[in-house]
Amino acid sequence: MVEAMEQEVELRPGERVDDLHRNGFRIIQDPKRFCFGVDAVLLSGFAKAAKGERVVDLGTGTGIIPILLAARTEAEEIYGLEIQAESAEMASRSVALNHLQERITILEGDIKAPPAQLKPSSFQVVTCNPPYMNSGGGLQNQFGPKAIARHEVLVNLEEVVAQASRLLSFGGRFYLVHRPHRLVDIFCLLRQYKLEPKQMRLVHPYVQKEPMMVLIEAVRSGKPMLKVLPPLVIYEADGSYTKETIQIYYE
Repeated sequence: MVEAMEQEVELRPGERVDDLHRNGFRIIQDPKRFCFGVDAVLLSGFAKAAKGERVVDLGTGTGIIPILLAARTEAEEIYGLEIQAESAEMASRSVALNHLQERITILEGDIKAPPAQLKPSSFQVVTCNPPYMNSGGGLQNQFGPKAIARHEVLVNLEEVVAQASRLLSFGGRFYLVHRPHRLVDIFCLLRQYKLEPKQMRLVHPYVQKEPMMVLIEAVRSGKPMLKVLPPLVIYEADGSYTKETIQIYYE
């Protein structure tokens, strides 16, 4: 069956098909460009989408978050927006590989000026795993696929937050994964664009290590009240996944 599925889509040189351990879904990746990380998986586990809701993932890359949300939720429509043509095309082939064309649409376009299909106030859920690092920093190839995914060379945090606010309907939720050292910037921008932080969860690599990621839920025009959830620890002392991490990956 796996061979039959792979024959339905074309693989480019250097690409591979990886098992997502969810609903039999798989994803096409090219290690030389960019492969999804634990942050995308954790965000897809943190985000919530109810039956009939519309979702858009900003900067979708390989399409990992839309595909995992299709496995985890009953969202009616899921869009993935990606500025890099090669990545958007690869994500579209992954959608076809999993026969998800009726639920997931991949669009090529800029977060700062979304395509016409992404109308203002028309989504109940927006997700984003944005570039974490400020632009600059002596990048050797600032417009390479990995640099674009990791550094704010094509879009910055404010532009992401502004578009999330624009796309969300009243009471809609914005789910974000980022670095803890940007928390002050994140909270200031969320409130500036009428997105009220409602839940926050810090992610630690090991129980004794400082957090390396933060998961945030913000609500469009929500009332002030932030709930800090228990920390999520990824690894046991021996380097194996914790039970919760295993549940998120392989539930």
